[in-house]
This record gives sequence, structure tokens and C-alpha cells, in this order.
Amino acid sequence: MGLNLDEQKAVDRFRQSVAEPSMTKLVILDFWAEWCGPCKALTPVLEKVAAEYADKGVVLAKLNVDEEQFIASQFQVRTIPTVYAIFQGQPVADLTNARTESQLKQMLDQLLAKLPVQTGAEPAQDITPLIAMGEEALAEGDGERAASIFMQILEIAPDNGEVIAGLVRGLVAAGRIEEAEQILSSLEPELAADSHLERARSALALAKDKPEDSELAALRAAAAARPEDMEAQLAFANAAFAAGERDDAAATLLAMVAADRAWNEGAARAKLLQIFEAVGLEDPWVSATRRKLSTVLFG
Repeated sequence: MGLNLDEQKAVDRFRQSVAEPSMTKLVILDFWAEWCGPCKALTPVLEKVAAEYADKGVVLAKLNVDEEQFIASQFQVRTIPTVYAIFQGQPVADLTNARTESQLKQMLDQLLAKLPVQTGAEPAQDITPLIAMGEEALAEGDGERAASIFMQILEIAPDNGEVIAGLVRGLVAAGRIEEAEQILSSLEPELAADSHLERARSALALAKDKPEDSELAALRAAAAARPEDMEAQLAFANAAFAAGERDDAAATLLAMVAADRAWNEGAARAKLLQIFEAVGLEDPWVSATRRKLSTVLFG
């Protein structure tokens, strides 16, 4: 397809979150950004209507244009918010001008009358509460417990990419790096391509940079002594995150972006995005740090 690796990952994420659900459901696709005031005003309207229309086969998908620039460019998004209705992988209506509940409902009613959308919520999988339990353990920093939970779930769903990714992340958090590597390297190609595993790979890649205490201290001292040395700043940020000091890592990377966002082809911003993926985009720390990044980039 002529896509680079980042573009292929973006396509995979879009396929999972938008294209595949749209095969049976009507997906409201909202292009937004943290810094966009009108987007924040529209979000409650979209969420309320999507919830009310869930039993009619309507779901909401949100796409941050700062993080998914390739997908936004494919839709030729010029301003935000931009909102489309997607069915069976194709845009079927532009909902951007529907800024009130009544306007949005009217347009959705017209679409639902014409399209063979499947109604009713999909039944939750039995393993969903167990996955949530594992994610909670990860959020609390208990890697051993998370790994144990996901190992048990794996017995129920051995080919579930989300479960395997959770197990790998748990092992990484517990410092069991070699075991995590063995699991990833032993996957069949089809399962290895599961988009959930990208987060696990990011977590593993970052954890492999974990330094000894003396090395971290030396890198910290070098970064403090040479604030204009971007290589020294990046080396410390990598080591700090791998050592569990994500606040220091993020602060260093944000300062680098503020000083020279284009340095080394945007290496500081790329490292931040890798950290976001490894921690999880739904994590409160990630949300707060993303807001700081948007402020640095857009003022």
C-alpha cells in the first residue's frame, strides 16, 4: 500500500475503532483536539445522543487530529470539529453542522431509516470484567498481580490480543523482561499483528532502557549541567521513564519540544507519544500530559 510503519499503525487503529464497528453499526466519527474550544462544546451533545441511540445501533468514535494526522488527512479534515457518519467503512453523511441534540437526532433518524443498521447492544464478553481487573492492577503498579490475572484469562481466551498484551505489560511492570520478550517473539504472524500489542511493545522497548541507579544519576547530572544539549536531555528522559520517573521524563521532553520541536525530526514529541502509548491513552496522567503538550505546541 506504500505506507510507512506509523501510517500502517494508524490505519490498523482506525480499522479497529471505526471501520470494523461500522460494518454493522452507524458510527459517529468526531475529529477533535484538546485545544479546540468548539470541540469541547460539541462533545457532550455527541455523547448524550450516541448513548440515547445506542439501542438503535449508533456508536461514537473520537479521533484526535494531533495524534492521528494521517487519518485526518485521508478525510481531508481542514477545520475541527468535523463529524461524519460512517457505515460499512464509508462516510454516508457529514454531521458537522448538527450542533444541537435535535439537529443531530433528525439527521440520525433519516440515516437509520435508510441503512440496514443492526440494533441492540453487543453482548459483553465473559472476560471483560477480568480484563478490567488486570488493567486496574497495572494502573496500581502491581505488575506481578496483573501478570497473574492475565495469565489466568489467557487460559480462557488464548488467542485474544488484548489479553496477551496485558500479560506482556504485566511482566514488563514486574521486571520480567525476558519472559515478555519470549511471549511476543513466539506469536503467530496473524496474532502478532493485533493492534493491542503495539502498546505492549512500546512498554517493553521503553523498559529495556532501564539504567542502573548510578547511570541514571550521571545522566540526570549531565542533563542539568547542559540544558541546551538535546542528546543529553533525551538520554535522561529515556532513562528516567524506564526507571519509573515518568514525571521527570515528561517534563524534560516537554521542555525539549518547547525549545526546538523540530530537533532530530521531532524526536522529543515522538518519544512522548511512545510513552503515551505505553502507559495507555485513557490513563489520567497521559491525559494531563497531553494537555501540556498541546499547550506547548499551540499556546
